[in-house]
Amino acid sequence: MEFRFMLKGTLIAGAILGLSTAAIAADKKPATMSGASAEMLANTCNGCHGPEGASAGPASPTIAGISKDYFVETMQGFASGEIPSTIMGRIAKGYNDDELEAMGEHFSKEKFAPAPAQKADAKLAKKGAKLHDKYCEKCHAEGGTSAEDDSGILAGQWTPYLEMTLADYIKGDRTATKKMAKKLKKLHKKEGDAGIQALINYYASQK
Repeated sequence: MEFRFMLKGTLIAGAILGLSTAAIAADKKPATMSGASAEMLANTCNGCHGPEGASAGPASPTIAGISKDYFVETMQGFASGEIPSTIMGRIAKGYNDDELEAMGEHFSKEKFAPAPAQKADAKLAKKGAKLHDKYCEKCHAEGGTSAEDDSGILAGQWTPYLEMTLADYIKGDRTATKKMAKKLKKLHKKEGDAGIQALINYYASQK
């Protein structure tokens, strides 16, 4: 009889403990559906985009310091196929929206690191600065250094990446916003490829 009472008490205590543990777990919900932290998710990008998003390779852009919205919209564009890619389309499909939001928030808090040791022609950079002010500044503020406009960071970004991306926009392989498409078309029509190179040299000159 005494044993049954002890067993019953033990079961009740265990049930209460289980409920308490569940309540604590509910208060500490995982940051994402998968349960992975934002930092863990962001670490999956290190192979191509460098530690904390500071790329050491010219074909992969630095994503440290870009805005959360820009990160999420770009990843969703890759996942949907709207933005052309080699492997990013497959990679982006591996994350849900909650995970993309967490990753975007993580990278937005990192400091942008300009690409190291990039050479820029001073004469072309001077012309590029004028072209930026005329065609690009409204969406890429502060000489292309601002992340707050949700348009990406251009100043100090890798030159090969910028060349490939702008070429995609010009050829129509990548869809630009109406405003960007209009501005880029005007710039290219008036200045040609030389104007694009001037712009790129200007961004390369920003440290």
